Amino acid sequence: MEVEHILNMGDQIEEETAVSVLELYIQTLRQQLEQQDPVFLISIIVALAVIIITCVFLKYFLTSKTVRSSVLLIGLCDSGKTLLFSRLLSGKFKRTQTSITDSSAPYKTKNDKSSTWTLIDLPGHDSLRSQYLEKFKSAARAIVFVVDSAIFQKEVRDVAEFLYVLLTDNVIYRNAPVILIACNKQDITMAKSAKLIQQQLEKELNTLRVTRSAALSSQDGSLGGSVYLGKKGKDFDFSQLPMKVEFVECSARGNKGEEGEADIENLEKSLAKL
Repeated sequence: MEVEHILNMGDQIEEETAVSVLELYIQTLRQQLEQQDPVFLISIIVALAVIIITCVFLKYFLTSKTVRSSVLLIGLCDSGKTLLFSRLLSGKFKRTQTSITDSSAPYKTKNDKSSTWTLIDLPGHDSLRSQYLEKFKSAARAIVFVVDSAIFQKEVRDVAEFLYVLLTDNVIYRNAPVILIACNKQDITMAKSAKLIQQQLEKELNTLRVTRSAALSSQDGSLGGSVYLGKKGKDFDFSQLPMKVEFVECSARGNKGEEGEADIENLEKSLAKL
């Protein structure tokens, strides 16, 4: 028992000694700081604050920055996305079927810079397109929204609803990728012109905005990852959006069918400007 008592006393003495040394060090440091010029001390504090803020900013910037180098091909089923994907990459006609997953490949623009982007064809089925858009939207430099011009009148409501989801998405609204509305299948006699498609989509989107705006109730006008479409108090048109929206006519099939070339020159010119 005496030995244990002696050991405990030794530990207590060591702790008291350590505390005394720490107090002495703090007192000495305080005296040295008090002897310094106040302007010098403020300069040190400011410099340290700048270094800390810079480090925090760089960490946030480098970890949150996403390289947006993708061009997304999206649209409803049977709008011609996959054939357009093949034509843009190789120029060749390819028989296609409804996609159930994404396809991607490097795409080199036809300009002096020969910039290379990742072209991604997303599934158009209504049960799949939202999840694939969610997966790739942050990386989108441009989005090619493919429309079937031949049956547009029949699908205008569905096209507008999908486009509404796209244009009111918070990430897309913030990143503002170029939106190219590719009015495909212009080789078909009954195809609607790009101008008419634009006018009807603006009208339909304006109606959708009225019916859905009641759900946007938060202070900044957004709810559930959505933003208000266009400008309040004005009929909607595409010029109100923060991103560039361009309508182009094209035909992935071409006037001469499988053996002929595609008519996608206008789309290629728009992609060359990215």
